Amino acid sequence: MNRDERVVRELVSAYGRTYAEEAGIRLADTPQPLYRLLVLSLLLSARIRASVAVAAARALHEDRLDSPRRMAAADWQQRVDALGRGGYRRYDERTATQLGDGAELLDERWGGDLRRLHEEAHGDTGELKRLLQEEPGIGPAGADIFLREAQRVWPELGPYLDGKALSGAERLGLPKDPAELTELAGDTEPAVLAAALVRAALDKGVAEDCLQRAS
Repeated sequence: MNRDERVVRELVSAYGRTYAEEAGIRLADTPQPLYRLLVLSLLLSARIRASVAVAAARALHEDRLDSPRRMAAADWQQRVDALGRGGYRRYDERTATQLGDGAELLDERWGGDLRRLHEEAHGDTGELKRLLQEEPGIGPAGADIFLREAQRVWPELGPYLDGKALSGAERLGLPKDPAELTELAGDTEPAVLAAALVRAALDKGVAEDCLQRAS
């Protein structure tokens, strides 16, 4: 096992957990978990700690705001309160509005089912990313987060390692080519690898820990 393989092994072993898993989302190619992933992606894309975004996603789920119709039917204050319980206070008011508007758009245009959005893209990842950004609050970063995680149930996307994941690879001294990285990762799912690399990009301590373990 060469140096890069050891680094990837240690990275995945210690930090190989998707953000959907962390938020308690059992991801499947069905409407509710895909919608919860979209909400999580919106929350994670703000300039806020990932742990806070995950806690806010859990709080929304606890309030049963886990489908487009329920999200749209909830009043603005209910969404604000759930976000606040999760610690998502800096952006709570704007985000509450985006969640309501996004739920209405998703329900009206795609019948509340992100699989229909997926079908509309006809297998074109670029088009899928563009369509996701029609949702209020989902910009390029949010779309990347969604696609990194969704490749677990939409495998034709993979390996989807975006710029944030590749910056984690760079910090670890690993190649920045997605094909090379997935080869180094062996049987590790691309979604798991992507999440681990993102953690290394976001936290210098993660990278240092992995490099020390692999030395």
